[in-house]
Amino acid sequence: MTDNQNIAKDTLKLKRVAIDTYRENVAYLHRDCAIYRAEGFQALSKIEISANGKRILAVLNVVDDHNIVTPDELGLSEQAFGQIDLESGKFARVAHAEPPGSMDAVRRKIAGGRLSQEDFDNISRDIAESRYSKMEMAAFLVASGQTGLDRDEILFLTRAMLNSGERLNWDEDLVADKHCIGGIPGNRTSMVVVPIVAAHGILIPKTSSRAITSPAGTSDTMEVLSKVKLSPDALHKIVHKVRGCIAWGGSAKLAPVDDTLISVERPLGIDSQGQLIASILSKKLAAGSTHLLIDIPVGPTAKVRHMREALQLRKLFEFVGDQMNIHLEVIITDGRQPVGRGIGPVLEARDVMQVLENNPDAPSDLRQKALRLAGRIIEFDPDVRGGHGFDIARDILDSGRALAKMNDIIETQGRQDCLCAHGSLTYDVKATNKGFVTGIDNLQIARIASIAGAPLDKGAGIDLFKKLGDPVEEGELLYRIHAEFNSDFQFSCELARTKNGYNIGAKEKIPKAYVD
Repeated sequence: MTDNQNIAKDTLKLKRVAIDTYRENVAYLHRDCAIYRAEGFQALSKIEISANGKRILAVLNVVDDHNIVTPDELGLSEQAFGQIDLESGKFARVAHAEPPGSMDAVRRKIAGGRLSQEDFDNISRDIAESRYSKMEMAAFLVASGQTGLDRDEILFLTRAMLNSGERLNWDEDLVADKHCIGGIPGNRTSMVVVPIVAAHGILIPKTSSRAITSPAGTSDTMEVLSKVKLSPDALHKIVHKVRGCIAWGGSAKLAPVDDTLISVERPLGIDSQGQLIASILSKKLAAGSTHLLIDIPVGPTAKVRHMREALQLRKLFEFVGDQMNIHLEVIITDGRQPVGRGIGPVLEARDVMQVLENNPDAPSDLRQKALRLAGRIIEFDPDVRGGHGFDIARDILDSGRALAKMNDIIETQGRQDCLCAHGSLTYDVKATNKGFVTGIDNLQIARIASIAGAPLDKGAGIDLFKKLGDPVEEGELLYRIHAEFNSDFQFSCELARTKNGYNIGAKEKIPKAYVD
């Protein structure tokens, strides 16, 4: 028997299938494939693919179309093909994958059990090795959210996710960062804080995730202005040159298990307390932060709705931060309404640049909140007396030094050649009665902006014209929806007509801030 005959019997030819399966390895076998029939594979089962000393795991899809794969081919999605790192036409072997042993721990968590550091390490390792399907990851996330993680379990999960990827080392004693737990549309303070703090001289390598449940994350918005997908080497060069960056953490392979879990959280709309803390702290520790400011907005439609929840969350952050040897401070802020006017990447980028340019039309709430946060970070500097940070931050912003630093960061990361425009399809939402704005539903406004296409469509979103406490006349414009595609536009308009997210009433009904 010849070698070619052995190859034909035992292996399949690799074929690149141009499908983006977003952080999940997927393989494609034809139903008439001899190996598929002989091995008894089933659709959505895990298979092991090995070739030239490399091995990956993938979820199996079975196809009947010869145009996708023929019976002697093994198709791999873009994600899987990139991992196996071989040319199309090369030969690979397929076999049943060993089930992830850590699923026993997940089942214990589903039943309400408590997991150990070893359990979380094993779960993290199996996810990193693609042993979990998205269904299995969803089971872990739901179990962690429903039965809850105690403070030690949150610590264990943070360590496990931190150890799943690379860690950056800046060789400096003070490396600052800030993070908002989310839930407030338009809250793009980081893009104002980073250039202020960097202009002061503190190293602030800001790495952010994509939006999970919101219409835009910091990375989504910064991507309107500059490139955000940067390698660890590129990050080092940029940060040491300009003292800061605003980049996507996923491309730097920082706590990659967290990115994989986020890809499952996003469509499910899951953002549980324990997972949230572990996600934030593992990313910040992996990014080399030594000092971290956490922003917890509190409001009736924010992610955290009561002060007692905020205080509990602060204690958990402080406990895990102390155990992980990071200087951590938590600030509780007003989360009654969106921050700024724009919701969606292009509109939020506009707000940020208006603040940095000291434009008289810049949203004052975004400016004031960013200055407050930047001031607290500047006070991490041992040479700055407590209480003086706000004035220093304001001087840096007013003098134009923050704008100059932001332009340095944009140019060094790589300015976008073509700036995105607002979505061309627009719909005006108007007040149905006279009065004052007594409430803005953060969740509904975020939902309408998301349905309009944000953040995937950069120009989609909402432009707010009225904020809490503003007087309103009947028929006056409250906000404008922007969309790029008609189907998204129609869905978002219908949602706004059903419930526009605004309450209009008497002045005395305007709610007081939970915090100063």
